[in-house]
Parts: sequence; structure tokens; C-alpha cells
Amino acid sequence: MRIGVRYILLGSICLAQIALMTLSTGCANRGIGPQGGPKDSLPPVITKMTVPNGARNVTQKEMSIQFNEFILLDGSTDNILISPPQQRPPEIKAVGKRIDIAFQEDLRDSTTYTIDFGDQIVDNNEKNPLKDFALSFSTGDQIDSLEVYGQLINAEDLNPLSGVIVGLHENTEDSAFMTLPFTRIGRTNEEGEFSIKNVKAGSYRLYALQDQSRDYLFQPGEGIAFQDELVTPYITISTETDTIYLPDTLDVDGRPIADSVITAEYYYYEPSNLLLRFFKENYQRHYFQRALRKEAHAITFYFGAPQDELPTFDGLPQGILQANQGKDTLTYWLTDSADIKNDTLRFTMTYLKSDSLYQLQPQTDTLQTVYRAPKLTERALKAMQQKREKTGLAIQSNASSKVHHFDTLYISSPTPLAEVLADSIHLQLKKDSTFTPVAIQVQTDSNQMKVRLITSLRANQDYRIVVDSAAMTDVYGFANKANHFDLHVRSTEEYATMTILLQPYIDNAYIQLLDSKDMPITTVKAEQEGTLFKYLEPGTYFMRMFIDEDGDSKWTTGDWKTHRQPEQVAYFPKKMTLRANWTFEETFRWQERPLLEQKPAAIRKDLNKQK
Repeated sequence: MRIGVRYILLGSICLAQIALMTLSTGCANRGIGPQGGPKDSLPPVITKMTVPNGARNVTQKEMSIQFNEFILLDGSTDNILISPPQQRPPEIKAVGKRIDIAFQEDLRDSTTYTIDFGDQIVDNNEKNPLKDFALSFSTGDQIDSLEVYGQLINAEDLNPLSGVIVGLHENTEDSAFMTLPFTRIGRTNEEGEFSIKNVKAGSYRLYALQDQSRDYLFQPGEGIAFQDELVTPYITISTETDTIYLPDTLDVDGRPIADSVITAEYYYYEPSNLLLRFFKENYQRHYFQRALRKEAHAITFYFGAPQDELPTFDGLPQGILQANQGKDTLTYWLTDSADIKNDTLRFTMTYLKSDSLYQLQPQTDTLQTVYRAPKLTERALKAMQQKREKTGLAIQSNASSKVHHFDTLYISSPTPLAEVLADSIHLQLKKDSTFTPVAIQVQTDSNQMKVRLITSLRANQDYRIVVDSAAMTDVYGFANKANHFDLHVRSTEEYATMTILLQPYIDNAYIQLLDSKDMPITTVKAEQEGTLFKYLEPGTYFMRMFIDEDGDSKWTTGDWKTHRQPEQVAYFPKKMTLRANWTFEETFRWQERPLLEQKPAAIRKDLNKQK
């Protein structure tokens, strides 16, 4: 990254000319916008600063910046970055043609301060921004001038993340991340890029922090990234020869004088290619949200995280407790008619709740649930009851015209089942207009609301599920009416097949096929001779792999306490279009491209910007 130039050999060019040339090009104040052009496209211009950029031995806590026109701060002052970070942020406000800054904390001795406005300063009329403006000054004799550059990506999907704080800690102990504010900070842009400026020479720990608590300290539950090695900023210098012709370097005949060739030193800030992989630890805050009794016979409990250990109740009437697939919603089915008629139920519930350190602790709450029955006439209530008795248990099935031959057929009930008569449920193969019985095994799921039909389905065939009357009865005594469900099993020619050869092969790698929204469709362990994906729907796919370091067959996030980085992810750089009855082969050279160049643009997005 070229950031400056210093001239060494001047030849016949005078020092005053070089100084004038440098000031008019490379060293111009970046706060001054382009001159000329339409008036309404020009950014505000700084006319005066009570503390000039680069000032030293500054002691005053109040300062102002004057402009040539009325200005505004576009957005919250929280977006203005102060380094070193302040526990009590300065008061920064726009007043007419002026910005006033008042620090609320004492300035530290021999410290370089940076107030990075980004694009927050705009003119009052057209909102033209003064881009990338930052004010730097020092309370000591020198300005710290080193810089650190890099990029932040989400570890699981390699997407850039904007608006995340990236900071350096001069205290290299692990405890500093949780107890001390950063020494210097920056913030990521839409490409996840960050720069930390005005850094003092030394070695630092580098972190990224999704600072939800706004205290510049890591709190459990906040997203983070960290560099394993210490970061030591430095400058590299390269010497190059340039030819510069100025008007008074020509001889009397108008020809350039030969010794107008100069040598220049170009210097670069390093490191400039740091890469941080952002993650959230696998800690979920467990808490109880609410309990609702929408129906007289059922209470639904909502939790903030999956309940691996189900709660216990005291004072709750007899019933059946069931969890949904995610285990964060529980339904308690009341089974006694007297309790169902009671519109108010009071009881206690004991469950596990996260404390401030995400440790699970028993918590007991006293709850009251109320069922508010709809206001209906006696005639309407009787009609509803008659309809329910006539309809019976409203069973459903996943049978359809597009069943896969590897699917498991099932019949579901809206309420828990008390009895299932297996010999009253049948599967029949249809040939022309003839139905032939097919052997099945009937299994009731543990949640008592689904019956599975275990069999081997044949591709490109028609079937019918036949359910006799009263084959299924729920806990409230309602039985199903006679019913049937027709289905068609799809032909194998409707699918695509794909083989992926992973190079280099690694025995603990998994390959994931993704849809156009970057969501996994299927995950398969990589095979050395080629990983086979069968029965794929025709369409567009993307692909990534991850290295399963802990052997749990899924991608695992990082952990700060153990200094474990997230498991490594790589993306296949192209989209894949699959056609029906077509075999596709591809080689996934997952180390061929740098990590930042792997993900296809079609599925690359800044999730923080979308939020």
C-alpha cells in the first residue's frame, strides 16, 4: 500500500519547487474536496481549526472546526470513532458552520488522539459528505503514525461484515480483552476492511468485537474475532527513480535539463493484509419468554433457547408435555375435562436459566394462564361441537404428487394420540385401476402426534394410503373418519447426479451444497475417490467445504476461553447448474484461491448492512 513519498536526490530542481509540488499534490488536506464543477456537488471545506490536524502538546479538552458553509452531522454521533476509545464519549455537535468537540474525560499524557468522522460531516443543503475526514492530535511531543490494515469476514460463510469494532490491545494478557478498553480502534466498512491509525510502535493483540454493550470490553454472547499471533506495525521503504519536469528545468531552447531526474523513497504501512474470522460462541442465553393458552385444552410455553432438560411443574393439572423440533417451544396438553373447563390455572414452573456468565441455574416462576373463550351464543357453541363430532379427528399426510422414493410417509394428528390401530392403516400400489396391498410397518412417534409408514417405495409409481374409520383416536376421545391419500413417487430421471473430487483430499472434510440464498441443502462427508450427491433437484447450486476438527460432523464455531478458532471453511468459486437426468463432475481445488477471492459474488453479501 503506497502511502507517502520522500525525495532524496534533487538534481537541478530547487527545494522550494519540490516543496510546492508536494504540498499541491500528495500532502493536500484530504478534507478539501475537488474544486470547480456544480456547486451542489462540493463537500464542505475546512477554513479554520482551533486544534490543527497533527498538532502536538495539546492540553485543551474543547476544540472546534470551522467550515465555509452550514453543515450537519449525518447520523448518530455513535458512528464517530474516537481512538483511544472513551468510556464517556466527547460531546460532538454541529452549530451553524462549526463543529464543537468537548472531551468528557481528562486527556492522557503523551497520547495520540484520533477523531474519525468517516462521512458524517455533510453540507446543510445537498448533504454532500466530507469523505473520510479524521482529526489527529497529540498530548505529547510526537504524533504516533503507524497504521494497521486488514479485513474481517464471517467465519462460517466468508461474508464481509461492516460496522464491527476492530481494536489493538497493548496489554497482551488474555484478561485485557474483558477488563480493559482497546488501546486503538477502527471500524469495518461494507467490504469488511478496517484500518487502525496513529498507532505507536510496539506489539499488540488484535481483536474484532461486535460491541453490543458499547463499553469496548468483550462480554459473553458478543461476536468476536482474534489474531493468534501478536501484531507489530512497521513501515517498509522502497527507493524508485522518477522524472519530473518543471517549467524552469528547461534550457534556453526549451529542452528538459537532464538532471531533473530525482530519486524518491516510497513507504508502506504494514501489516496491510491481516485477516480476521468473525464468530459467535456457541452460548445461547436460556430464558423463559411467556406462556399462552390460546385453546382451552393446551398451554404453550416459549423459551429463548432449546430446552435440553424439560421444565418441571407444581400445581399444573394432569396432562402431556411435548417439545417442538427446536425444543424452544413446549406444549402442555390438558387431559382432564374439569381442568379444561377451568379458565384460569395457577402453578409454578422450574427451568434452567442463564446467569450473566451463561451458566445454567435453576429458576422457579409462578405463572397464571387464562383462557378467554370467544363470546358465542349457545346455538353457535352447539353448532361448533356438532361440526367437530361430524369431522372427527382431522388427520393429514405428506402424500402428494411429488413424493421422493427415499421419503418416509406419515399421517399426522393435530392433538396427541391415545390409540393407533396398525391393522387399520394400509398402503396400496396402484396399477391402472387396480390397488395391490403393500407391506408396511406402522410406528408412532415419541411425541404421539405422528404415525410413520415404514416401507420401500418404488420410483415412478402411484400409491394410496387408506385409513379406516377410528384407526386413530386422540387423548380427547375423537377418532378419525375413513379417509385416503393418493401419492405419486417421482421418477429417478427427474433428478441430477453430481460427483465432487476434493483436491487436496483431507479425511475430515465435509462438502455442503448450497442454494441461491447461501443456505445448506445437504452435507456429505468427503470421499477420497469422489463425493457422490444423488437425487438432486435440477437448478442452480453453490458449494463449500469445512474441516471437521472436532469430529462432530458439523461446522463448529470458535471459543475464546480455549483460544479455539472456528473450523476452516472454503468456497467453490463458481455456481453450478444441474439438469434433470444429467451427471455432473467437478474438481474442488479448495486451496487454489486466497480465502477472500473464493466466494461467488452472487451469494456474497454484508449481513450487517442488511440488518
